[in-house]
Amino acid sequence: MTQEAVPDETVPAQPAARQPGAPKGLLQQMEELMAALNADLSQLDADLQPRGGRPASVDGGDAR
Repeated sequence: MTQEAVPDETVPAQPAARQPGAPKGLLQQMEELMAALNADLSQLDADLQPRGGRPASVDGGDAR
């Protein structure tokens, strides 16, 4: 039986540094999407907060 030699360059010792324009990993994409969603929800919450000092009622009527 003979063994075939495998060139050293086919298996990198360390992963290459991510270069600009290189595809992102799924985890990084999900983290970026979650950060954007969190920012959007925070802005929506701020927009929906009442401007005055007292909170708005749920049904919009007078609570007596």
